[in-house]
Amino acid sequence: QVQLVESGGGLVQAGDSLRLSCTASEGTLSTYVMAWFRQAPGKEREFVASISKGGSMTDYADSVKGRFTISRDNARNTASLQMNNLKQEDTALYYCAARGFYSATMRDRYPYWGQGTQVTVSS
Repeated sequence: QVQLVESGGGLVQAGDSLRLSCTASEGTLSTYVMAWFRQAPGKEREFVASISKGGSMTDYADSVKGRFTISRDNARNTASLQMNNLKQEDTALYYCAARGFYSATMRDRYPYWGQGTQVTVSS
């Protein structure tokens, strides 16, 4: 129903900024709530941020609040994650995800996932 492709990952220094993009190669992104997750080796996958279908509501994990900004451009069928003041602990494989409903309480249960893009922050 929807296929997601992430891009924009790379190697940066602490304090730098990076912008990740998620494009729906199949399906219409405007019909889905979008989210970003991340997973570091040996750790559980964790929620990063989500945005409602129209972009009016957003939800952030406490660890990234004030530093990361999630946005979307439904006309271009994309969602983005602007990451500022990156820290070493932000190093992880970042995944784009989609689902049909928005909830700040229920942060899991996303049926559609991209392949992931690696973000590495050096000290």
